[in-house]
Amino acid sequence: MKSVRDHLMFLLPLLAILLGVEFFLVFNRVTQNAEEKLRQSYSILVVSEKAMSLKDFQKVDRHIAEAAPIPKKQIAKEIARGMKNTPDREILAALPHFYTLHLDRYLSQDQVEKIRQKLLKVPGIKKVETFGENLRAKYNLFIFLKIILWSFVGLMGLVSLFLVLKQMEVWQLAHRERMQVMEIFGAPMLLRSGVLFRMGIVDAILATAITVGLFIFLRYEYAPRSGIEILMDKQALLFQWRDLEILGGIALVIVITAVLTVAFKSRGPME
Repeated sequence: MKSVRDHLMFLLPLLAILLGVEFFLVFNRVTQNAEEKLRQSYSILVVSEKAMSLKDFQKVDRHIAEAAPIPKKQIAKEIARGMKNTPDREILAALPHFYTLHLDRYLSQDQVEKIRQKLLKVPGIKKVETFGENLRAKYNLFIFLKIILWSFVGLMGLVSLFLVLKQMEVWQLAHRERMQVMEIFGAPMLLRSGVLFRMGIVDAILATAITVGLFIFLRYEYAPRSGIEILMDKQALLFQWRDLEILGGIALVIVITAVLTVAFKSRGPME
């Protein structure tokens, strides 16, 4: 029972840290996906007296990623309906060039305004209109949720780390005498810490497996049958196999750090 309790005292806070990390990875993927959709929905309309290329726009600002010319023929036809005596070709010749610009990522309103002001200073550009004000509320909501999640994960990580440190102190008291005796007989540190490494690695594997298993279940079993639109739509973002490497790596770093700390603190003469 004591062995099980020792494992649980280290396993549970380690599990809490890994769950927090995985929640952070999932939410980060969801917000990146949402920002990409917002970016694609956001556009800037430019009216220019001269033809311009993407390179011309990118010289103005590096965040401009796409520049699509708007066909003037359709605009000319719409104008010609109200000007029956004017030939289409004359209207077409008189029309300026229209471009729709897309940015490389979703920028703040201040950054977009700076781009707008830069474009207006370019000779030949007569008008610049920005769209996407209705997307601003969605973006701000995502930023707010991201801050809340970061705060929650950070707080949970600190509490869990504190519990891990307390368990390290328990390990130190429980194994100090044995490790000091082994040190007197010249045993190397890895041999003296072998029991702790085995316990820690077992707990790291268990914590990683439980976390990965939970999110695999969410992605492949729960999400498709949940009927919850956002879960069904973002199913692929709930877990990715790269997460296994990240979680396993973090768990091993925590275990190695904890065991080495105990080993170093246990050095020295017996009291």
